[in-house]
Amino acid sequence: MFRAGGGQRKDCMTSLGRGVLIGLALCAATPAAHAFTVPGFELVYSYPVDTSLDRPELRTASVVWPELIASARRRLDFAEFYVAVSTKPGEPIDPVIDALRQAGARGVKIRFLVQDSKASSPEGLVRLRAIPNLELRVIDYAKVHPLVPGGILHAKYILADGDTAYVGSQNFDWRSLKHIHELGLLTTDQGIVGGAQAIFEQDWKAQALIAKGKSVPVLAKRPRPAETTRRAYLVASPWAYDPPSVGDSQSELARIIGTARQEIAVQLLDYSPLTYAKPKRFYPPIDNALRDAAVRGVKVKLMVSHWNTDKPAIDHLKSLSLIPGIEIRVVTIPEAKEGPVPFARTIHSKYMVVDGKILWLGTSNWSGGYLDDSRNLEIVVKDEVLAKEAASIHAQLWSSLYSKPLDISLDYPNPRK
Repeated sequence: MFRAGGGQRKDCMTSLGRGVLIGLALCAATPAAHAFTVPGFELVYSYPVDTSLDRPELRTASVVWPELIASARRRLDFAEFYVAVSTKPGEPIDPVIDALRQAGARGVKIRFLVQDSKASSPEGLVRLRAIPNLELRVIDYAKVHPLVPGGILHAKYILADGDTAYVGSQNFDWRSLKHIHELGLLTTDQGIVGGAQAIFEQDWKAQALIAKGKSVPVLAKRPRPAETTRRAYLVASPWAYDPPSVGDSQSELARIIGTARQEIAVQLLDYSPLTYAKPKRFYPPIDNALRDAAVRGVKVKLMVSHWNTDKPAIDHLKSLSLIPGIEIRVVTIPEAKEGPVPFARTIHSKYMVVDGKILWLGTSNWSGGYLDDSRNLEIVVKDEVLAKEAASIHAQLWSSLYSKPLDISLDYPNPRK
């Protein structure tokens, strides 16, 4: 279990929660590693190289993932939107693959569930399939929810031995660990770990049913409320396929925004009150909640990536920015020294801090099709120390040279992805 961290920096000999031997091994490998922890949680970071966005008080996913995999003794479960590796050796995803190979070789059962997507690289899937004791399943999540067009497995999480979970914005992609701004949580909170494990088991079985041409039974007839009396809890989408212990993410996000009294700080890849699937549909619940918060006098600071400047999303962002009390900034990350990297050099973190006290962190973009129709996970933690650290990350990027106020008079060009 994690030791109480109080949000203070620690050397790696005292910050780990998976055992003394694992901690000693990590310290030997990465003597400069630090961890930002509060009881039950560690905030984990990734940032684009060749930028000024490093945060020494946070360990990176490229360090945490191999450690988590190395800690497993019985099983590892992965749910990912896609898999992508680089053909160039020495990238930060390589130690993750190596750790998986070593885990499989020592007898750890590995289950890997990935969305049926063109985004996965053939090389990545080949490398996974070559790992001993690893079973790879590909799911077309739209067939889980056949009445809704375009649903996907968009979640990104790892489970180790049923007692530790990692949930964050990082895809299983070498670029996520090196060229993209990302944020996640490593946790031993048993309510969250248990809920995530139940979701994985549900989706793992759903893939098997779909492969046999069978339908997937609905688990809920209406959205379930979140367990808001807990210090930390898990919510997920789509609500019809959430296990009994997990609340609905869409309704809970709107509810939490409704509790704000002073400030809401949000960072996203993209935001739009429209669905991503065609034909486009209006998606109002989050947009309405933010507008209502501003009318109540809450200051809303929304930060999105430059990918969010395509039409018609940019027009809706401009409309939102006209509401008094709502300020929107667009973040553009410059190219790396090594040259252009496709589908990278952007901000991909998905989190919100409410009144400096509550952290919402997950895997979903704030557009229609994610919090309603696709599989995503979100963690809510009511911890002021953790929330303020996340707010500090937001403030760093907000005031950086990469961030510019949204200009309602500017005809933004189509973003380069």
